[in-house]
Formats: sequence, C-alpha cells, structure tokens
Amino acid sequence: MDPHHDRASVEVLEGYRATVAPLLRPICLRGHERAMTRVLFNKEGDLVFTAAKNASPNVWFSQNGERLGTFEGHQGVVWCIDVDYTSSHLISGSGDSTLKLWDVSCGKALNSLPTTTPVRACGFSYSGNLVFLATDDVMKTPCQVMLLDTRVPSHMAGKDSVMNTRGCSVSTKITAAIWGDLEDSIIVGCESGEINMLDSRTGDTIKSVKAHGEQITDLQAHPDGTMFISASKDHTAQLHSTYELDTIKTYQSERPVNSAAISPNRNHILLGGGQEARDVTTTATTLGQFDAKFYHMIYSEPFGTVKGHFGPINSVCFRPDGSGFATGGEDGYVRLHVFDDDYADVDQRIFNVPP
Repeated sequence: MDPHHDRASVEVLEGYRATVAPLLRPICLRGHERAMTRVLFNKEGDLVFTAAKNASPNVWFSQNGERLGTFEGHQGVVWCIDVDYTSSHLISGSGDSTLKLWDVSCGKALNSLPTTTPVRACGFSYSGNLVFLATDDVMKTPCQVMLLDTRVPSHMAGKDSVMNTRGCSVSTKITAAIWGDLEDSIIVGCESGEINMLDSRTGDTIKSVKAHGEQITDLQAHPDGTMFISASKDHTAQLHSTYELDTIKTYQSERPVNSAAISPNRNHILLGGGQEARDVTTTATTLGQFDAKFYHMIYSEPFGTVKGHFGPINSVCFRPDGSGFATGGEDGYVRLHVFDDDYADVDQRIFNVPP
C-alpha cells in the first residue's frame, strides 16, 4: 500500500467502551535513505526539521510537507538537532565527531566544531547564544558535556568554552540531554538509566537519580519548563520534576519506548517505540507494536494508538500549538499528523472529564 495514501486511525484500547472516530490524516515525508533519529518543530510550528542515520538533516513546511532544503556537510549519522527560538540557526551533532551551526534561511554551514568523540545530544538556550553538547563515551575516551557561546570565536573553534566537564562526572554513556530550570542546569540521561542534573556553570553534578532499569532513549521538556519526560528501553516513560528530578508519573508500555513527548496544551502524553529494529524482519506489525500511543498525563492510562510506521518509531514530538504531532520511524518516513475536531472532546468521552 502506498504510504502517502494510507489513512492512520486511532483505536480505543481494550477496557474502554467509548468510540473514537479516525482523528488523523497524516502527510508522509520521504527525504532520508536511512532510519530517522530526530524530528522537531520550530517554535511557530510552520517548519519541521528531521535528522536520520544519513549525513544530511532536512527542513520541511509542516503545512503541506514540501521540502525546503537539505543541510549538506556532515560525513556520518546525525544523532541530534535543535533550532533556535527565532528559527534563524540550526545545530546538528553527528557521528563524524563534529557539531555544526547552520543558517536556516540558506542552508549554509556557519561553523564546524570538532569534538573528540561523536556528538550525542545538543541544544540551544532560549536566547540562542548558548549551546550545550554531550559527546559519547567511545574507545576509553570519557563522555564530555560542553557549554559554548556562539558569539565567541574561540568557543566555536573548540579552544575554549563556558563550561567543560572534561572527564565527565557522569559515570556512564550519555544518551540524551536537555536544558534544566532557567538554563542554570543541564539534565542528562544515561545508558545506565540514571538521570543527572549538571550545573551549567561548573559542570558539577547537582543531583542524580536512578530513574529507569535500562538505557534512557529520550528526554523532552514541557514548554513551561516545570517538568520533563524520559523514555527508556525498560518499556516505560516517566514524568519528572525539572527541579528535583522526582518521578511524578510512570507510563507503562509493552515494548521499548524510544521517544516520548508532552502535549503543550492538553494532559496528554505521546510515546513512540516498538520491538527492537534488529528483530523487525521476524516480527509481525501487530506484535511489534510500531504505533504511537497516547496516554492521559494524570491517570497514566492509554487511550489510543496511531498506526502507520513499519518498524519502530524513533522520535515523536507535538506541534507547539498542540494541534498535531510528528513521528519519525526506522522505516525512514516522517509522518505529520493534524488532529481532527473529534480530538477536542476526547477527554470528556473517554475519561468523563468535565469540559
């Protein structure tokens, strides 16, 4: 079946008697030859940026799925991307051990920062002037967390930095990272399942918690900065306080969770994952659970799934206005979904929540 004409549907899970009509009509984007690693919207939601296990991130119009352009320059897998608040600049971290700064308007690489090991996570500050990056623990080279000022040439040349952990105090490989409260800290997720809060000025560990039993695959913050969600291969996602790292809620899945996102305007959580990619060829689509799953944030109950990908979902994100979401899969496709009108009262129909 042609994925461009496939209509995804939302199915109410067993145990709920409510009837939910099809809510979503996806736009399928095919611009990468390999599995997706990251999908994100800009602050306005009119652009969507995608990265994959090939060397070229893409940017698209979210309204119609038209590709605006490609950022050419990396020589390896692109693990992470982030766009600043004004959509002027993009950063990308790659397996070729570089962090690149791009001009979004023309696709030109403004700077290429060499690192000792592959870059696993990166992010812009609210102002767009500061950038953090986290590198891999590879070949006995310890992981490293750096904070750079894009306005200082020596920082972008790799000669200096605002903060550098140099032999990171984090004991295991870093797999995800986001800004903490008011950008005074950087929160990192690790292969061991630990979540660590690092001081963005000194690099010291402020707090560390053992949140998951297996590798953390994704961290995403709520727009108001008070909480964030972690996804893990231990088949769970957890909602945490940004200030204390306490676990507020746990969302249980039947398969590894590769990515999780918090709705900006509803009490909803979106999870993406599925059976491990290496097992996909011997797994039926229904058994692999390659679906995006919706959970109620407060009740921790699943209330719907969205089908479409053949293979695990590697990245999910909500539109900034909460009107839809995007998923990127191991199949190399990005699917853009816009909610229909029926989504507006889904809480009332399923959970009997007053309007």
